[in-house]
Amino acid sequence: MSRVRFDWGPLGADAVAPGAAYVAVVDVLSFTTTLTVAVEQGISVLPYRWRDDSAVAVARRHGAILAVLRSQAGPGQVTLSPESILRTDLEAAKIDRLVLPSPNGSAISVRLADAGCTVVGVCLRNAAAAAAWVWERAGDKPVAVVAAGERWPDGSLRPAVEDLWGAGAFLARLADLDSTDGFSPEALTALAAYRGVAGRIEAELPESASGLELRANGFAGDVTVAGDVGASPVVPVLRDGWFVPGGTPSTT
Repeated sequence: MSRVRFDWGPLGADAVAPGAAYVAVVDVLSFTTTLTVAVEQGISVLPYRWRDDSAVAVARRHGAILAVLRSQAGPGQVTLSPESILRTDLEAAKIDRLVLPSPNGSAISVRLADAGCTVVGVCLRNAAAAAAWVWERAGDKPVAVVAAGERWPDGSLRPAVEDLWGAGAFLARLADLDSTDGFSPEALTALAAYRGVAGRIEAELPESASGLELRANGFAGDVTVAGDVGASPVVPVLRDGWFVPGGTPSTT
């Protein structure tokens, strides 16, 4: 199996993760963007598979805030929207722990952690920093990248171009630091997809299927936050069930 691997969704994660030193999970709109923004603000994030009564119980048990649905949010409430975190007075709200349910990126992160993998949260904002951080630590060990994608109404995987670009941005930085030797054909394809739009992400992301959906529902600001390529040096790493800062890479 290739040293640098890429695939889609939970089953793709199962395929490429075995033996990897780190697995980068990419869910640009919106789990890993919201995750990165939260960790930037000093919040530890517990990814959770389901948004149901069990999530309420988990948040209560850990003394954490539970992210609510965008459509149900009141003033000052945190949701899967990264803008909801940026607009909240976190000190006044005393938010330092967040349970963040998501059927895609969050569920995949938990699935990988349960399998014993070290998971890194990656989005367009932090892809370069995350790649440098992983490169410094992985050595010659394999690295896997998983694009979460979205879901069609029947529950099947819908590949989402923003996740392909986010994965490609991570892979592009790995390639810059080393080379593309050892990249799987799938990883090379994600890399090429990102390079094809690099420099135009801010214009292209709002026109993606997911970007159009968010804009139509009044969340254009989330797309703007997600498209701020390279804005964050934060690398969220899943440790003991919580995403926490992995530290700033020394390689820039």
